[in-house]
Amino acid sequence: MAAARLAAALLLLAAQAACEFGVLRVVSQTSRTRGRDYCILYNPQWAHLPHDLNKVSLLKLRDLSATQLCSYLDVPAEDFTNQIALVARGNCTFYEKVRLAQGSGAHGLLIVSKEKLVPPGGNKTQYEEISIPVALLSHRDLRDIFRRFGHEVMVALYAPNEPVMDYNMVIIFIMAVGTVAVGGYWAGSHDVKKYMKHKRDDGPEKQEDEAVDVTPVMICVFVVMCCFMLVLLYYFYDRLVYVIIGIFCLASSTGLYSCLAPCVRKLPFCLCRVPDNNLPYFHKRPQARMLLLALFCVTVSVVWGIFRNEDQWAWVLQDTLGIAFCLYMLKTIRLPTFKACTLLLLVLFIYDVFFVFITPFLTKSGNSIMVEVATGPSNSSTHEKLPMVLKVPRLNTSPLSLCDRPFSLLGFGDILVPGLLVAYCHRFDIQVQSSRIYFVACTIAYGLGLLVTFVALVLMQRGQPALLYLVPCTLLTSCTVALWRQELGAFWTGSGFAKDAPQSPWAATQGPVPRKDVGASLSEQPPGEELAKSPLSTEEAETGEPAKDPDSPVANPLSPSNGDQAQPIPVVKPGTSA
Repeated sequence: MAAARLAAALLLLAAQAACEFGVLRVVSQTSRTRGRDYCILYNPQWAHLPHDLNKVSLLKLRDLSATQLCSYLDVPAEDFTNQIALVARGNCTFYEKVRLAQGSGAHGLLIVSKEKLVPPGGNKTQYEEISIPVALLSHRDLRDIFRRFGHEVMVALYAPNEPVMDYNMVIIFIMAVGTVAVGGYWAGSHDVKKYMKHKRDDGPEKQEDEAVDVTPVMICVFVVMCCFMLVLLYYFYDRLVYVIIGIFCLASSTGLYSCLAPCVRKLPFCLCRVPDNNLPYFHKRPQARMLLLALFCVTVSVVWGIFRNEDQWAWVLQDTLGIAFCLYMLKTIRLPTFKACTLLLLVLFIYDVFFVFITPFLTKSGNSIMVEVATGPSNSSTHEKLPMVLKVPRLNTSPLSLCDRPFSLLGFGDILVPGLLVAYCHRFDIQVQSSRIYFVACTIAYGLGLLVTFVALVLMQRGQPALLYLVPCTLLTSCTVALWRQELGAFWTGSGFAKDAPQSPWAATQGPVPRKDVGASLSEQPPGEELAKSPLSTEEAETGEPAKDPDSPVANPLSPSNGDQAQPIPVVKPGTSA
């Protein structure tokens, strides 16, 4: 019994591997100059389809879609000589249909299905008996054919060779690497600017959002939530997909606002503010131009939400919003140490590999949970797709561009997770003044890892967990650079990135703090230590050094306030935040 089941499973796998996508070319009988291609699913074990359309003859399509061709009673009086029969899918086997069609002189059989297209399989003896091609066509495509061309059409069946690699991969590569590079650079510069400059809330629009430091506990909770959400989407996709779409609209509009706000603030017009009021948020009196920007971002997000299924152009809006969302997340989420980076990347590495390569052995359908959710289940009644991906339509002529995979996809996680490491490398570069060698090396490693992912995709012809290739490339490269520069200890612990506690307003009454050497680098000061200096005249008397420029924040930590009373201003070191 076990051997029989194993043999049946092997036959089923062989039948599934043999099934391929093909193309149905349809033209009108009256005007054969213009035609249209449609997706079909065929089994080359019945009969092979030619690869070149020029070597295929156009044949008349005999419409018998009202019948199932399951018995001789369904065979019309006029045979199918030099015709391709079109019948409905019924309760009989594919062999019974094709045997009747071939016996009546048909040169091919098209079976219309209102359900999911399944492989038209048979057994070895049946394959040897049949010499005409058998293919399945969706009922939706049949309605489109009749609407465009009427019922009198000429058709041809062929299966063009799949290109080794689609050109849209180049576009995805540029978008992904560009997002990681820009996001990592922006996030690192943004954090260092906060460390080096004491920020004051001088206006509602000058207060920037604080970044969130990720802890190991947060990483574990995040991964558990990802697993839980992915499983829920697999089993309740049609109900939860609209929740994800709504979250994406909200988050992407916020990200777009965050990316455009620095540019809009530099514009010299629309400087007027909202009048005094007690309304939420508006009581801060935001500028009119910032309100217009917020309205624009929300409008872009809403337009995408309404027209998200327009394959011709909606993908441009989705990619724009997605890139803005990724940049916003890279600026907001911060990994404080290389230890945290390693933990996050390794845990998500295991997560990605498990849900792509291991889950096919655990599901009844034998499909990967990750791929099924990312591309949308084939049995989904909503036909909605998750928006958390960059998508670019296929540019090469291919049956896949007509069938279930018209787009190439790259998930946001494959950009954000390595991007957080790139941002950390940039911040560490600025701290140790290394001419951004960590940042450049990690960005190049990300690009190489993405190229390896594309090569694996071409060779295996199946969805790949990109983190399987991106995580080793980025982690090993960053670690190698740190070893080469003999900075692995500081790189691992993130020395200098810990936040300083805010200085107490009574610090001036607690006595002077021993003064550090003015010429010493700020980054050499222990975390949490703040400089407090005596008045300039006292300093000159004790050290004999000339007074520094009063405009320098290091040399002149005292600023006169309230008459002759002086209050100390904390000096913020690299890697600290006041």
